[in-house]
Amino acid sequence: MQEKDMVSDVLAGTKASIDSYTKAITECANQQLRGTLQQLRNEAEQFQYQLFQIAEQKGYYTPAPTADQKTIQQVKSGLTGGTTPTMR
Repeated sequence: MQEKDMVSDVLAGTKASIDSYTKAITECANQQLRGTLQQLRNEAEQFQYQLFQIAEQKGYYTPAPTADQKTIQQVKSGLTGGTTPTMR
């Protein structure tokens, strides 16, 4: 297995863990357990970002291009105004 594939697999697994932690947090009534899950999610997010930076430096991952201000404003307006943004 290539290093790139291993990094990609770990990134995917970490993102899935973050999603699972988030779902468990929103459904958790026990404050102590909720805090523990939040801490685990935060640590997973930090790990994911560090691994993302390594993958980007090695050329394994190319992020999407930065959106221009008009597109950002359209998305922001759509999210805050209750309408669907128009993407062009």
